[in-house]
Amino acid sequence: MRAIPTNIITGFLGSGKTTAINHLLRNRPEGERWAVIVNEFGQVGIDGSLIEQQDGIEVKELAGGCLCCALGPSLPITLATLLRRFRPDRVLIEPTGLGHPARIIDTLQNEQFKPVLALHSIICLLDPAVLHQPDVLRHPSFIDQLNLADIIVLNRTDLADAADITEARELSANLFPPKAAIHTTTQGQLASEWLDLNHQPHHQARYPQAHAPETLRPNLLAPVTPPATAAPGKPLRQSGSHDSYYSYGWIFHADDRFDWHRVQPLLDEMEGIVRLKAVLRIGHAWVSYNRNAGQPAHINESAWRRDSRLEILTRQPLEYQRVEKALMGCLMV
Repeated sequence: MRAIPTNIITGFLGSGKTTAINHLLRNRPEGERWAVIVNEFGQVGIDGSLIEQQDGIEVKELAGGCLCCALGPSLPITLATLLRRFRPDRVLIEPTGLGHPARIIDTLQNEQFKPVLALHSIICLLDPAVLHQPDVLRHPSFIDQLNLADIIVLNRTDLADAADITEARELSANLFPPKAAIHTTTQGQLASEWLDLNHQPHHQARYPQAHAPETLRPNLLAPVTPPATAAPGKPLRQSGSHDSYYSYGWIFHADDRFDWHRVQPLLDEMEGIVRLKAVLRIGHAWVSYNRNAGQPAHINESAWRRDSRLEILTRQPLEYQRVEKALMGCLMV
């Protein structure tokens, strides 16, 4: 196999990574086969359902932790399977917004994958709105994402003040090592040519350690327990926590249908969230819902049909029983 161009598209929570990847997929060269690995901190996994389904696209989702720590052993297995079965012309990797790509880079450049994968641009999306969020500016993963990137893209600039855009550009320009480029865009519209800057190998010595201790590799020959599946009217609930963040997720059976006039106000008015994402069956239609704290929700039609899913990220423990009861009350009888 030739060395397959591989990109990491990173950025903190809500910076627009999935939207950017969808834009790249829609504009990929005709006839090329692209593989996308989506990593999500939440237990349920929503982002994979938000990647637009197209011919020549293979999407693999790794949920329930960061590829740089808890899910680290899963990445080489997933990569090897994709390369062997799908044989893509390009690989895109989207780490969770709470992680940094250090260990991902190490995996891509180890003896197993370096002969077959060519690490090209590492692109970090930066929303200028984070300049007003001191807790984000101090977050180690936010700092690591900027430091490890080859290219920084100021995204969502149509929603930002000119002063914030200028400050974000100056912040990016003062990073060391210097960036190969700093771009400005809206709605994740990454230019395809930004993907093909070869990653600078001298950055390797500067990688910080991942934010969790080395994880022991599981026994790959151990029997695997099939994942549980939701039954109509009986959703699966999963939760987790890391680094002062809490995630709560629900999976509903595909036959469960939500009353939009009841569930939308519930999602819009939910307080104390950092991020709320969902893909829901509404009668015979399906919609995706995406809301960051203090911002209006983005609602779109969804091609997802496997099940309904909802993921909530908070900084404080959530009364998940109350939330689940409210969600159940939004189901159509």
